Amino acid sequence: MNVFAPLTHPAAPRAHHPLVPRWVAHLGPLGLFLVAIVDSSVVPLPIPGTTDLLLLLFVSHGGSPWLFVLSAVAGSILGGYTTWHLGRRGGEAALRRWVSPRLLRRIVGWVGQHPILAVFLPALLPPPIPLSPFLLASGALGVVRSRFLATFAAARILRYGLIAWLAVAYGRHVVRLWSAVLQKWSTPLLWTFSLVMVGGIAFAIVKLRRQTKTEAAEDRAIEATTARVS
Repeated sequence: MNVFAPLTHPAAPRAHHPLVPRWVAHLGPLGLFLVAIVDSSVVPLPIPGTTDLLLLLFVSHGGSPWLFVLSAVAGSILGGYTTWHLGRRGGEAALRRWVSPRLLRRIVGWVGQHPILAVFLPALLPPPIPLSPFLLASGALGVVRSRFLATFAAARILRYGLIAWLAVAYGRHVVRLWSAVLQKWSTPLLWTFSLVMVGGIAFAIVKLRRQTKTEAAEDRAIEATTARVS
């Protein structure tokens, strides 16, 4: 079954399907799942709310709302859990590495006083509300894994469910607007998105490897100090 049947329907007007929906259509649920993982991680994406936009486009073009919401939620939970685990493992050092000093004190204070809301609200609200700093802080400050996953999943289900409903009800109007404004810029946007996404992933991998090496060196230093003392 082709979830993008409206794209290939003979009666469908070509003017309503510029390049962006066509290349988006080739991604499918797996592509949305992978983008959602990155979107909830510490890797910066070039367009804030990329998962929201892709979900809107998929469902607007005839994709199954249930299938694509499930893909977005599952990918987001995996990415969010990875970020929480990074904060849990790295502690305050991870927060200093990944969160700007301008936000660090506020986020730590908010997570310390309202651990559930500090996970729920950033996961529910759209940009410019930051997400990954709160997920890192929830891991570093000891928010229980089961509570974190339940809260984060509930917020993502509400958010992506609402977006899918909007896509079903009003999606075609949004796509027409998208087509009219961005049709001539679709190719540069595609290449920019791809390059920045690859660069962000590479940057995150390098930084994670450096963090792992630093932690290993610190562990060896502690072991050597302990051995000398004993």
